[in-house]
Amino acid sequence: MAKHTGITIWQVQQIWQGAGLKPHRLQTFKFSNDPEFAEKVVDVVGLYMNPPENAMVLSVDEKTQIQALDRTQPMLQLRPGQIARRTHDYKRNGTRSLYAAFDILTGKVIGRVTNKHRAKEFLDFLRQIDRSTPKELDLHIILDNSSTHKTADVTAWLDKHPRFKVHFTPTSASWLNAVEGWFSQLERRALYRGIFSSVKELRDAIHRFISAHNEIHAKPFIWTKTANAILDSVQRAKDSLAVKPTN
Repeated sequence: MAKHTGITIWQVQQIWQGAGLKPHRLQTFKFSNDPEFAEKVVDVVGLYMNPPENAMVLSVDEKTQIQALDRTQPMLQLRPGQIARRTHDYKRNGTRSLYAAFDILTGKVIGRVTNKHRAKEFLDFLRQIDRSTPKELDLHIILDNSSTHKTADVTAWLDKHPRFKVHFTPTSASWLNAVEGWFSQLERRALYRGIFSSVKELRDAIHRFISAHNEIHAKPFIWTKTANAILDSVQRAKDSLAVKPTN
């Protein structure tokens, strides 16, 4: 732009800064094409804002392919005047998957680390939830649309355990599943800076994080945006794309 306008690069930067322009930045978006989008949003948000009595609401999902990464050289620790440093390359020591159920009323998490990510492991996790929760309570389970959540074996098991009430989020709407926020905490606080020489070390680190979270940091999940507000926001975004620019 500086070349075509005959001004300096510094002047271009000042003009952009003064006008609040940041052309180097780019955001992405995706609209759900789920034909039952509105109904599912109302259902899930209703569970968050008005949980049923004599029941637990559990946001359930899996974090797959968590890598046990070890650096090729020891990490240089933080010290005055110097940020922590580590090598850009690493050694892969295997992967594990984590199934988690986030209780929105307490903020506590039930977790299970597995070698693989299949319907079999998901069924084992459902059985763990069944054992770990009071038998007299209904369990409202919020799930995404992963194929492992909808196999014949899973459906048959759920039919035999009627206290499990399944609520699916709309497709392409993982932001609606509360456990995703907890996964972000796990990534930032336990995995991103972690150094794991084996999958056992990775598994132990995940279990320590879950225990510390449940004992110290767990707090009720509070959802404030109504379903109508979400649907209105999505519709406004769609309408803005439908408007053709004028010449």
